[in-house]
Amino acid sequence: MGERYLKSIRLLAECIQGFERSSADRARACGLTHAQFDIIATLGNTPGMSYKELGEKTLITKGTLTGVIERLEQKGLVERARSDCDKRSFFVRLTAAGEATFHTAFPAILSMGRHMFADYSDDDYAALEKNLARLKNAIMTGAVTDIGNATPPSDPTKELS
Repeated sequence: MGERYLKSIRLLAECIQGFERSSADRARACGLTHAQFDIIATLGNTPGMSYKELGEKTLITKGTLTGVIERLEQKGLVERARSDCDKRSFFVRLTAAGEATFHTAFPAILSMGRHMFADYSDDDYAALEKNLARLKNAIMTGAVTDIGNATPPSDPTKELS
């Protein structure tokens, strides 16, 4: 089998890059970078959240997160307030303008995704999610214990809920 997995990893990376490119184009049409859209989409329909929660939900690194939030604040789309529980941390929420941007940008990108996945059935989604969860589990657990011997992953479907 050799390095057969490399073809699959490359295909997965190309899918991710293509999706991000398409969604970034839609985000730019709304005046946002991809990272800014990620923050707006995550804060949308919530009362707001801490930097820590945003970092966990967006996959944006802490150093990058601060700059993105500062630029969104300069645009008047988010506001920061010191946390009542911990004066060292900030709570971030959308402003009225941020809410309006969310209600414009999110449906546009959601529509793009629906179009891309229009031919997928429930069985297609289930198979894709099962395989991606299995791959994620293998990556997260460092499945290779030594060359050629893989550790069997735990049930990947438990990660989907």
